[in-house]
Amino acid sequence: MDTPSLIERSAGILLHPTSLPGPYGIGDLGPGAYAWVDFLKSANQKWWQFLPLGPTGYADSPYQCFSAFAGNPYLVSPELLHEEGLLSSEEAAPPTFPEDHVDYGPVIFYKVQLLTRAFERFESGNARQLREPFARFCEEHKDWLEDYALFMALKDAHNLASWLTWEEELVMRQPQALEKARNQYAQDIRRHRFFQFLFFHQWENLRSYAHENGVSLIGDMPIFISSDSADIWAFPQGFLVDEHRHPTFVAGVPPDYFSKTGQLWGNPLYDWEQHKKNGYSWWKKRLSATLKMVDLVRIDHFRGFEAHWEIPAGNPTAEHGRWVKGPGTDLFDNLLAGMDSLPIIAEDLGVITPEVDALRLRYNFPGMRVLQFAFGGGVESRFLPHNYEEQNTIVYTGTHDNDTSRGFYDKASEYEKDFMRRYMAVSGQDIAWDLIRLAHASVANLAVAPLQDVLSLGTEARMNLPGVVGGNWGWRFHSWQLDDFVTARLADLTQLYGRANPQPE
Repeated sequence: MDTPSLIERSAGILLHPTSLPGPYGIGDLGPGAYAWVDFLKSANQKWWQFLPLGPTGYADSPYQCFSAFAGNPYLVSPELLHEEGLLSSEEAAPPTFPEDHVDYGPVIFYKVQLLTRAFERFESGNARQLREPFARFCEEHKDWLEDYALFMALKDAHNLASWLTWEEELVMRQPQALEKARNQYAQDIRRHRFFQFLFFHQWENLRSYAHENGVSLIGDMPIFISSDSADIWAFPQGFLVDEHRHPTFVAGVPPDYFSKTGQLWGNPLYDWEQHKKNGYSWWKKRLSATLKMVDLVRIDHFRGFEAHWEIPAGNPTAEHGRWVKGPGTDLFDNLLAGMDSLPIIAEDLGVITPEVDALRLRYNFPGMRVLQFAFGGGVESRFLPHNYEEQNTIVYTGTHDNDTSRGFYDKASEYEKDFMRRYMAVSGQDIAWDLIRLAHASVANLAVAPLQDVLSLGTEARMNLPGVVGGNWGWRFHSWQLDDFVTARLADLTQLYGRANPQPE
């Protein structure tokens, strides 16, 4: 299938919005995000890449969200709510939070209180300019919004417990029980609709500002869905669950670079036959909704579409499972219908077979190469730039699942350190920037570095350690760290290797 690459030679930075600076304990969609876009423009960066933007649940992971369609209300900016007339200046005055990391418990409690106050002000007549946009939003997104808002209202009523522990009539979505809940929790349902409106309202404004400044957005779509999500509650027939809605098989990967016992994600697996019967309509809606928010979408664990690791529910690790064929070309042919191309990045790390490569290449999806994986073997490693066969590739110094490049180098074996120094002809004293330079010099169309590497930070700035529950997803940077030196250095390097982003007229 001959489809053109959607990515020209360019560069970008990986940074999740929660890591942005600001006074409210967590990065948000307010002034800090706009300043971040300004930095990207000044540093000649074309792309801003981030993690999934959904409402986080278990362990605060953006890969375990309450919905595949909803946005994370904790990212809503109090400052922008004040500007809209939804919070007084006193209400928008931030309490004292840590500046270098997200302390999720107190932050979530504070943000929910603040958002609820904004909702109450809206209901009492404030911010009248938002009434028509809110009504329009509810109508345009009702396909997923109604189930999601009811789901979240019921979670509130059950002290955030998993929906699998609710009363049987609610678990099984008996019509009378749902109608009773809609009446009983009508105001809470409207509140959650409003929270979603605020997120998408602020996100759309930020997205427009990014585009005006020549910055495009790369989103992230987890292949699998959290078991505690509105999606599985509302559409259980699309997943491998038993008559009580409990998963029969769950997702993960076998032992690999990150874990000797594999990674047990625990997400329910799809009933692909059911999705095929209805023309993959849920997937079409999901992809369409995501692409209204971003310009490109990275699909996490792309190989699962060719074959996925099926682990019997209840197993303590991911060691014992089997590979099961996925939908393959049938899914993507359906998604492609009526489109010239699919703006998808395939996360093709881990155990990659010729069949997975063939599926990716059939649709000309760019794959990923991570430089931290390049130096543990020999010169034939597919992660070393001299072995890149395609320009339609995205090279990363590291990802959110890796240590920072400086932290990686500090812990690397002497063999790896020696290989890195000889390959790049460097001393190793500035290893993060050595790897950024190597990525930019490669033939890959897109070079991406996590901001932690641009700032030459160590392990203390790591975003996630796979397989470890708790203590992840919290890192934040300070605005003073993006000084003129860092900006000029990155802008110069990007221009030097022909990746500079043309400035919009």
